[in-house]
Formats: sequence, C-alpha cells, structure tokens
Amino acid sequence: MKKIFPFLLSTCLLQGCYRESVLLVKAGFTATVAENSYTAPVRIQVENASTGADFYRWTFEGGSPASSTEKEPGSVIYSKAGAYIMKLEVWNDTQRDEKTFAFTVDSTVHASFETELVINDFVPAHVKIVNTTRGASSFRWIFEGGTPAVSVEQNPGEILFTEAGEHLMTLEAGNGRETFTVSRIIILKPPLSVDFDIEPSFDDFDYEAPFTAALQNKTLNGLTYTWSCDGATIDHATEENATLHIASAGTYIVTLTADNGQEVKTASREIAIGENMNLYAVRDMKFGIRAADNTVGCGYSLLLRKVFKTGEMDENNGSSMTVLFWGLNDSFDRCFFVSPDHAGEVGFYEIPGASETYIVNKTEESGIAFASSDFDAMNDDELLRTLDIKSEGNTTGSLWFDNTQLPRFVLFEADGGIKGVIKIKAFVSEGNRSYILTDIKHQKTAR
Repeated sequence: MKKIFPFLLSTCLLQGCYRESVLLVKAGFTATVAENSYTAPVRIQVENASTGADFYRWTFEGGSPASSTEKEPGSVIYSKAGAYIMKLEVWNDTQRDEKTFAFTVDSTVHASFETELVINDFVPAHVKIVNTTRGASSFRWIFEGGTPAVSVEQNPGEILFTEAGEHLMTLEAGNGRETFTVSRIIILKPPLSVDFDIEPSFDDFDYEAPFTAALQNKTLNGLTYTWSCDGATIDHATEENATLHIASAGTYIVTLTADNGQEVKTASREIAIGENMNLYAVRDMKFGIRAADNTVGCGYSLLLRKVFKTGEMDENNGSSMTVLFWGLNDSFDRCFFVSPDHAGEVGFYEIPGASETYIVNKTEESGIAFASSDFDAMNDDELLRTLDIKSEGNTTGSLWFDNTQLPRFVLFEADGGIKGVIKIKAFVSEGNRSYILTDIKHQKTAR
C-alpha cells in the first residue's frame, strides 16, 4: 500500500487539474450609452465580457449594424425611437450561452416655436405662441413679463405683455428622460402717449381773433389721429399734424384722439382767444450805435417784428424795413431814428427796396403830447389812430436826442399808414456794442 498511494494521489491531482482547466462558456457584455443620452440617435459602445467561448453572434435589432460575429463589435447606432433588445450568443464545441440587454430609445426632440403679434408690437400686446416642436411629450413655457408667466400646455395660446422692451420666452420640451430648451426674444414698443403743441402763426402770437395755429403732434407710438375743436375749423383733421383756424374771440378746447390699434387715448388743450385789438406789442428790442450796427443791429421791420443788422438787410427783406437807428457813440450824445429810404444819407448802405417812414424823434418839440401812461395803457390802437404823425414828423432824422430823458418815446408812421410808438427805456453803454433797449407797440393794419 505504501507504494501505491503516491501514484493514486498523483493521478487525482492530475484529474483535478484537468477539470479546472475546462472553463464554462459564459456570455457577458457591457453596453455604454454615449453621453448617457437615450434620445435618438443613440450610440451604444459594446464591450465583450464573455468567457470560455470561441464563437460569437451579436444581434442588434433596429441598430446599425444589425448584427455581427466579431468578438468586439464596437459601437451600434439606433436612429429611431422604440424598445430594443441587444442579444449576444456565445459557444464552443461543447457549450452555449447567451445574454440580452433591453433598453428604450427616446424620440428625437426638435424644440421650436414661432410668435405672432395679434395686432402690433405696441404694449399692451397680445402675442400668439405657435408650437412647432416635434418629438416632445411634455412642455413647460416661461414668459418673462407675460401673463401667464408660466404654462405647461402644449399650445399656451396668447400671452399678454404690458411692459415695453425685451421679453425672453423659453420652451423646455421633454421626451420623458431629457429636456431640450429653446428661447426667443420679442421686442415691444412703449404704450400710446398722446400730446401736442399749439404753435400760433407768426402774426397770431398775441392769441387774438382771427387766429391761426399749427397743431404739432408730439404723440408717441400712435398710428392714426383725429383732431377736433368745437367752433373752429381744422385743416387736415385726420393727419398727424393739422392747422387750426378760429374766427372769433372765446375759449376753445382742442382735442387730439390717437389710436395705435391697441389703445385709443385723447389729449386736450384749452386756449383763450381775445378780441382783435389791432395792436402788436414787442419787448426788449435792441438798437446798436453806429459801431454796433452790424453786431447788435439797427433796422426794425414791422412785418417781421425783428431788428436786423446792416449786413442782413438785402433785396429779400429791404422793402419790409420800417425804421433805422443812428447813434453817434457809447455816450449817446446824438441819436435819432431815420426812414430806411434815407439810409445812404446818414452813412448806412443803401437798402434795396427801402420804403418811406415818417418819424417824430422828439415829441417834446412837436404838437403831439405822449406820456408813459399813454404807452402803458395802450391795449388797442385807438390812441394811435388819433395821432397825426405824418404832419408832425419827417423822414430824415433832422431832430436828434441824447440820453438825458428816460423814458423817451419816438413815434412813426410807416408806408401804408401803420402807426407805432418806440419806447426807449434804457441807454446801455458797452463800448462798441452799446445799444438802446426798447419796447414797441404798433398797429397790425392801418385804419
């Protein structure tokens, strides 16, 4: 027995080693979804983990490739949504085994939407949302500044925005496992704001009848307009800007109604129109001495109600000049007003088309008495109509005055019969820019 035992032991050990060297066939593999995204197209990386096999058959139903006999098939692509089974069969000459892996590919989501302005882009604006998304099963909308602010409806309908500016609209579309986001910005204009100005015509700055004014529209974000004023006439009453005509004195309400499709609003202005007193009053007109005739100015036009510099008086306005001022120096030792048609005789350039004006430079040496109280009380042209200026005055400025009397009143009657009074209220000494400061009242029309 002692001789046999070692042999038997060696035989058993050998038999045991043989059994252990024959491996069982076991199918196994790992499937890794690229980027963990199950939304089609899905790429799955397959790695074989089988043991004991000599042969392999892969079945990828719905995949590309659809099958393979390679030990390592690499990656498989599933382009369409659905439920799939990945199968591996392995075997050798004596054994077989298989393994499957079931998974679902989610639908491809194309998240998109369009916006439609229900009327226009003025707030308050209604914006219609048109969902053009494909492949999603859930929806969440976020409308910044909108009402509603959030919706989970597939088609949220119309959204109301009441504030102007940029509004971000976002759609989060899901397929059950992943969410896809798309955003759009809509820019809306401010709401309707109605305003206007009444700008009197040049001859109607005194708001006396008959009265004409331009209606200047200052409305923001309007599209259509209607002007109205009871008792008045309006030219172009449905245009952006219009012209107002009022024939009689009274109080009037001018109204502008504006519409932009979203809103209709109005604005009104009250204006009081007085009786026609046939008198214009202008204040603080400056007439420069000879050294300032082309810097301060020296010629006054009744028609244009403006003091002109010598260099500004030409063939376009020369015929409208009414009086010229001549001042010797900044001490105002010798001053007078002269008719424009005598400009060349006192050292000015000849004025093209100049007309004749009769002037009373010194009322104290004339037959006309005129006081400060007369000037201040003059609210119409009644007093001017009674003054015989042409008989008492002249056109040459032969009577001069100095600065020893304030206020001083100079009377004039222009070509055509319009009469007026110049009130000299200050002699301002500023060297070569010295001037007299005046107020002027004159008739609108001769009568």
